[in-house]
Amino acid sequence: MRVPALHTLVATIAGATLVLLVGYFVLRPPMPLIVSAGFDRPAISPNADGRDDVAEFTYTLSRPASVSLALTNETGKTFYFRRDQPRNDDEYSVLFSGVVDGFLHEGETVYGVVERRLIPNGRYSWRLDAATDAGETMSATGNLLVEAGDTPLPIMSEFRVAPDVFSPNQDGVADRVSINVYLEKDVARLDVFLLGPDGARIPISARVEERQYGEAGRHRFDYEGGIDLGADPPADGVYQVIALAQDQVGQRMRMEGELTIELGGKPYAEIKPQAVGVEVAFAVQDYDGRYFSTAEALGDRLPLPDDTASLAHSQLITVPLGRMMVFRLTVDNYGDVPIRTSGPPPGTVYQQDQLAGSLGAFDESGVWRVGLQCETSMTSFPYRWAIAADDRLYEVVDEASGNTYRYLAPKASAVVWGAVRFTRAEARNPQNCWAGLIHEDVAISLRNNHVGMRSIMIADPNSGASD
Repeated sequence: MRVPALHTLVATIAGATLVLLVGYFVLRPPMPLIVSAGFDRPAISPNADGRDDVAEFTYTLSRPASVSLALTNETGKTFYFRRDQPRNDDEYSVLFSGVVDGFLHEGETVYGVVERRLIPNGRYSWRLDAATDAGETMSATGNLLVEAGDTPLPIMSEFRVAPDVFSPNQDGVADRVSINVYLEKDVARLDVFLLGPDGARIPISARVEERQYGEAGRHRFDYEGGIDLGADPPADGVYQVIALAQDQVGQRMRMEGELTIELGGKPYAEIKPQAVGVEVAFAVQDYDGRYFSTAEALGDRLPLPDDTASLAHSQLITVPLGRMMVFRLTVDNYGDVPIRTSGPPPGTVYQQDQLAGSLGAFDESGVWRVGLQCETSMTSFPYRWAIAADDRLYEVVDEASGNTYRYLAPKASAVVWGAVRFTRAEARNPQNCWAGLIHEDVAISLRNNHVGMRSIMIADPNSGASD
């Protein structure tokens, strides 16, 4: 019977391959899992003096494996430098300064978590263990002396987060968090950060003060969610606050706290047009003494003007002495967070020489107010009003201070109106006057400044001028 040529060819190739494999394993048997391992010197003195502070440990694997490197002292206590770390088949080297996974001595109590720590002085036997996924294992051993390495831990004796609940929304209430860290010794690194639910780090910068970075003593970290830089704050939720202090030899301590973010977000509001082409509507009305206000008692509120169309488009408005220039506009909170406001309420009437402070409405950080200003005003927006009437606001009681604050809800709009009674003519007459939306101690954005500008002529009836 004749054997097909193809079968003969296959058999020949298979035989040749078998011969080659046999020859390979005879001439070059399988290499050990750990080809080589060891330190480049017999002793180290890890004290950051620049001499023998570290030793280089090198090892070579012939196959992928998980490796652990441990050191055991003369009393039998074991310290781990690496534990169950996956490695490919390759040559590796790592610097060892005597710092291993954190540990505590018997009966020792330490404030904080020891993440990395210098092993005690003494003689050690080291052991490198390697294990493959197939179950193959191998170990390599040797000796190392550690001396002159007694270094105190980089302890943080103070770690305080206050407040532990904050709302980064620029409303002036719990907008910032202060984190105090006290270092008992100089360190090489001091890092403070938030740890989010996804494990991402959010760094927190230290305040610029007279103390140098890493210097022993108190360090203050100030966090506002990044909102002052125009960034959106982290999402509402519970975060860990982590402080890590690492010294010159690599010892590392960890402190942890908790911080809750709520009602966080960048506030956005603007003056919304009253009608097409009309940002602010103006009118002139007679004054009544019942509108007079002081810091001790506000007068009656001016009724909401329902018809300002007659002067809405006029570029020149004549206001006779003793009468009022009335305005009406709309504030739109188009953001996703509430915005805080404070009085005096819409409808309040100012005398020409009065300021907001004259009515007890002093500046408050984070508060939004509507303001009026003229070219001859001595201060920025001397006449100010809350951004909504009381029935458009909701109240929040701050448990920390006991204060009650009022807010305009997100996506809400409110009408604001008021008046200024002119009692004297200025040197510049007419002069321009305009409205603005003020975020006190934060900003007056360009789009909310010089809104609805009009030329105002203050007329003296006794001189023959008319309105």
